[in-house]
Amino acid sequence: MSTKIRLKRFGTKKRPYYRIVVMDSRTARDGRTIEEVGFYHPIEIEEKQLNLKEDRIKDWLEKGARPSDTVKKLLNKSNIFIK
Repeated sequence: MSTKIRLKRFGTKKRPYYRIVVMDSRTARDGRTIEEVGFYHPIEIEEKQLNLKEDRIKDWLEKGARPSDTVKKLLNKSNIFIK
């Protein structure tokens, strides 16, 4: 099973927020998740936009989970460096 760390969309029209989740790469964007590892609120102020469980994300990365491009940018923004 190939796992990905990606965004799962919630919220209403023009008021999105996202959960950062670990899921099977073959499932739909809003499909069943394995684990929730954070959230991202792009509309909030800078300090409240991003909340991550860094230890769980590092654990999943060690297990071979691949972050999506957007999640990779968010992780690099919060000083969790991805090669």
